[in-house]
Amino acid sequence: MKKIKIHGKDYIEVNERVKYFRENYNGYSLTSDVIEKTSESIMIQATIKDKEGFVIATGIAEEIKSNSGINKTSYVENCETSAWGRALGNFGIGIDTSIASANEVANAVANQDDRQWLTESQFQSTLKGTKKKAENVLKKFKMKNEYKNKIINQFKIK
Repeated sequence: MKKIKIHGKDYIEVNERVKYFRENYNGYSLTSDVIEKTSESIMIQATIKDKEGFVIATGIAEEIKSNSGINKTSYVENCETSAWGRALGNFGIGIDTSIASANEVANAVANQDDRQWLTESQFQSTLKGTKKKAENVLKKFKMKNEYKNKIINQFKIK
């Protein structure tokens, strides 16, 4: 199976795991079930069953709908792919270094956020400042959606 490197480690993408599974486990099934779906997120469980229908492995994934990137339009599909990758990893396919798929690792790296949280006093100060200051605050700090929306609306930031 083809590997890619992320932060110096080898990972096998889900499409490679699925292809290997289909080629080597004729009669086995890989299915998906939505465990929970809200307007903001989805959780899916993938299940691998053998020829007799016995559950051999499962994998659960959750994705958050976002305003940018792949999860802006395809968070459901992305979640299913992650669940498949985890189930196949739990089954033993593509786990030389990690059960996490390359997609999961890349997504986790992209979503790491080391910014500090905006405090109430910083929020109030931002509302009294300039549009430029508000734009900098949006970039520099993590914040409650309520704060973010208020800043964006007050300063008409796109």
